[in-house]
Amino acid sequence: MFFTYLRRELRRRRKAALVVASGLALGIALVIVVDSVTAGMSRAQAKVLESLYGLGTDMTVTKAASPPGEGDAVRRPRFRFDAGEGTDGAQQSQDVVMVQGFETLTASTVAKVAAQDGVADAVGGLSARVMKVDGRFASGEVRPAQPGQAPGQGGAGGEVRGGGADFGVDSYTVYGTDVAHQGLGPLTSSKITSGRTFTAGETSAKVAVVDSAHAKEQGLTVGEKLTVSGTAYTVIGVATADSGDASADVYLPLAEAQTLADAKGRVTTVYVRATDSQRIDEVKGAVQKNVPGTTVTTSADLADTVSGSLSTASDLATGVGKWLSIVVLGAAFVVAGLLTSSAVSRRVREFGTLKALGWRSGRVTRQVAGEALAHGLIGGALGIGAGLAGAWAVTAFGPTLTAELGGGAGGGGGQRFAGGPGGGGGPVRETATRALDVALTAPVSLTTIGLAVALAVTGGLVAGGFGGWRAARLRPADALRRVG
Repeated sequence: MFFTYLRRELRRRRKAALVVASGLALGIALVIVVDSVTAGMSRAQAKVLESLYGLGTDMTVTKAASPPGEGDAVRRPRFRFDAGEGTDGAQQSQDVVMVQGFETLTASTVAKVAAQDGVADAVGGLSARVMKVDGRFASGEVRPAQPGQAPGQGGAGGEVRGGGADFGVDSYTVYGTDVAHQGLGPLTSSKITSGRTFTAGETSAKVAVVDSAHAKEQGLTVGEKLTVSGTAYTVIGVATADSGDASADVYLPLAEAQTLADAKGRVTTVYVRATDSQRIDEVKGAVQKNVPGTTVTTSADLADTVSGSLSTASDLATGVGKWLSIVVLGAAFVVAGLLTSSAVSRRVREFGTLKALGWRSGRVTRQVAGEALAHGLIGGALGIGAGLAGAWAVTAFGPTLTAELGGGAGGGGGQRFAGGPGGGGGPVRETATRALDVALTAPVSLTTIGLAVALAVTGGLVAGGFGGWRAARLRPADALRRVG
């Protein structure tokens, strides 16, 4: 009897049912779109952070470089070339490899961090920069002294003209990776597109993996030699960054990078994976307490430094979008309740007659609540459909967002050399930003669908509560007064 009466009333009051369901559908669809866009923002931010630290890294441990004190010597790149006899016109080249970004930590720091409660894995890495200078010296031409030339003018034997030096400066980044533990670190954010990656036994091998952009620029392919500071390394693989911007131009075994940078037994960054994502803050506190003198940066800390259109859109989605969806959904619930209550007031004769025929107030209330719940489920179905369509449209036609990350984060911060090679100024921490383009997506999860169903049921119950309260107060006498 309940379902027969319910089906008949829904058919008879199709327009009213559609109005109530449409209001609920609008609110539910907006919630789905906002929730999916917010999830897409989180995924985009995670992709940006992975481009710095690689997959699976929950935090990094570094040691910030302290400003030089008065009288402290500042290490500057120094290049020395022999300009003696036989060097005229000959190609000259020299590399200087320097640690970049942060002060180094001892390799034992990696073991200390790994021993902390809540740490699943910890791997050290060394970030360095190679400054390469090459070019030629050219001898000048000595011209005999002319008659009447003042003594000493142009030298004892005459005047020297022409000559000089023509040198170019190139710079690229090198990352030393622990080949025995390749599950963490910047190399995991790249995909090997040619050749292979390192093997666990190549801890001291003269091999290198080169980023695809750097390989194209330098004309390097698998099997060719890459010479760094006089040491030849065989290119065994070419890697392409998933984010389009690699963390380093060249990847070497950690021991080799340490030797080149004169930093044996040292690392610049410890990459950490927690046993549980819910314990990241706890692990951060433990490392800061038990490994003094270090700076711990979590993915959440890095997310706060992301700027650009990605950050702006994320703020809109999490702030304005969520509040808007809450307001619209609340309004939809109220409107659905008022419409249901109004419909009950127009059905006084019907409900009063049913009570006169023996229906109890509880049965009338359940009938009204059942109709309202049906409206909510219909609105939920419409809302889920509209929400899925909206999420698909965002993914298909959404804009490409730009994320800007400050340089020097983690192990990827750069250096510049003020004053030029060999000049004054020394290495200075670079504050330039890295800009990454990320396509906006709006993934819809099963949790979001479940939330939509729950909202539909809640909306139906809210509307049913309004209407049922009105229906329970009706008396058979009200129906009799309206007959005739």
